[in-house]
Amino acid sequence: MIFSGLRYPIIQAPMAGGVSTAKLAIAVSKNGGLGFLAAGYKTSDVLETEIKACIEANVLFGVNLFVPSNEMYDEVALQTYKNQLEKDFPMTLPAPKWSDDEWFQKLDLVEKYKAPFVSFTFGCPEKQIIKRLQKIGCQIIVTVTNTEEAKIAYERAANAICVQGINAGGHRGTFQNTDSVNYEPLHELIIKVKNAVNMPIIAAGGIMTGQQIKMLLIAGASAVQLGTAFICCDESGTNKVYKQVLIEGHFTETELTRTFTGRLARGLSNDFMKKYKQQAPKAYPALHYMTQPIRQEAIKNENPQAMSLWAGTGFKMIQPLPVKDLLEKLVKEANL
Repeated sequence: MIFSGLRYPIIQAPMAGGVSTAKLAIAVSKNGGLGFLAAGYKTSDVLETEIKACIEANVLFGVNLFVPSNEMYDEVALQTYKNQLEKDFPMTLPAPKWSDDEWFQKLDLVEKYKAPFVSFTFGCPEKQIIKRLQKIGCQIIVTVTNTEEAKIAYERAANAICVQGINAGGHRGTFQNTDSVNYEPLHELIIKVKNAVNMPIIAAGGIMTGQQIKMLLIAGASAVQLGTAFICCDESGTNKVYKQVLIEGHFTETELTRTFTGRLARGLSNDFMKKYKQQAPKAYPALHYMTQPIRQEAIKNENPQAMSLWAGTGFKMIQPLPVKDLLEKLVKEANL
């Protein structure tokens, strides 16, 4: 069984952009769950340092990689959006660029250090990549959002799938950058996927309480993955403004947006998302890199209205606790 080495079937979601730190992953794993490093948007050198920290801490851990996209995008629409943003914000934005996020270097790293778990988002790697990593002992997890994607992961012999529901914070883990959204409740999606493929399932999306964990395990999940629940933990890398608005309840709802990155992602509904929702084109990761200076300036100026505040729909139940206390509370509620 893929999760037999865990005391509890609770996984900390990899949250790219600074929230997921080695400190957070180590704390989760030391307290009975499975901590994950988020390789997305990091250099391979930084990722290597974090992997070494987990190894030195002698804990089980996972590394999440973004599968590169070769999608075409409307260059005129992207330039028009850039012009509008430069008009509204007093800065020159970088020219849109494509990046594979150091895909091959990061694959080499998880192979070199034999990461116990390796998960993939935004697609499923080719079977030979999966087999190559499995050969050295890596357990492979693929993020999926529907039965079609689950079948691809199954056919390519992944060890498990992370089934992401509509309530999840952050980016939709779809294989394609699409406007189509699966609104099925997570527990129903779990049952449907379980009937389609015979493999371990991790339930993800909007999970904040032990009662939800218990329900999803009963529905057929082998484990659950929580992201938003860990954002305000002491060990996270979440910036102080981000934590403050979550804890103090400055925002009342979340929505899906592609305004910041060119790919649908769920976050707290702020002014930036509302103003540009009709203008942002499908252009990931080009748009992500283009808007980075705006977001960095917003953090510097402590302006949450222009920050990408990724969060799931259950954000109002967030608890600013150390990882140890949060896990103890969840485990008690779920009667694990």
